[in-house]
Amino acid sequence: MRPALVLAAHGTRSSAGEHTLSALAETVRRARPGQRVELTYLEISSPLLAEVLPVVRGPVVVVPLLLAGGYHAHIDLPEVIAEHRPDAVVAGWLGPHRLLTSALTRKLARAGLRATDAVLLGAAGSSDPAALADVRAAAHQLAVRLARPVTAAFASAGTPTIEEAIERLRSTPAARIAIASYVLAPGFFHDRLASSGAELVSDPLGADPDVAALIWHRYDEALRRKHTAPTPRPTHREHPAPAPRLARHDPATPSTQPLHRRHA
Repeated sequence: MRPALVLAAHGTRSSAGEHTLSALAETVRRARPGQRVELTYLEISSPLLAEVLPVVRGPVVVVPLLLAGGYHAHIDLPEVIAEHRPDAVVAGWLGPHRLLTSALTRKLARAGLRATDAVLLGAAGSSDPAALADVRAAAHQLAVRLARPVTAAFASAGTPTIEEAIERLRSTPAARIAIASYVLAPGFFHDRLASSGAELVSDPLGADPDVAALIWHRYDEALRRKHTAPTPRPTHREHPAPAPRLARHDPATPSTQPLHRRHA
């Protein structure tokens, strides 16, 4: 039996956001019929990851429904897993990836993107510089696909903010400003993008087939990493040589065994 897939989303107070994430989980299930898939949340929404992990039988792979690293990926998720399911295999977060680029491109096309539009990649943001770098890498991939500049901008932490990026683009010859929504579902951050004043804002990534394919890619990737991890070599001898016997009247000698250091 293949390990169960547990999707770990952040959580949202938006009923539309919860509905969208449920639809994404269903798209993931349809991609591999018969495979167990559970949708969970780190906070706010239900069911919580901490409640589901202990009751799923057999091996488990947790795929974070996060587009970039940051606090939730590096702190929240590992703490929950360490407490409730330390044997779980944890996959990497979703972005950046070419499958997300494909989904973003389709969403922009459906929203009516024109060749003359200036494009921003609108993301939630983070206080983690590495997470911001993930988003900027995704913006670069989208720029290559669209053959035009794309600037990463952030709705919360990170620079430039959405407002700053729009203000800069207003001074350019671009007729319109389009925002590619780099969020998975409706909610607080997509509302911020929609109310930014940009002429075009694409829908969240949602239950896109390429997002579902990427989730399975992260699942398979995590299992390959687990199975190909090198086995540590034993540090002891199989048949250690006997220690030399001290003469009866020899003075005590200091131990030559290395001290074990405590790891932080």
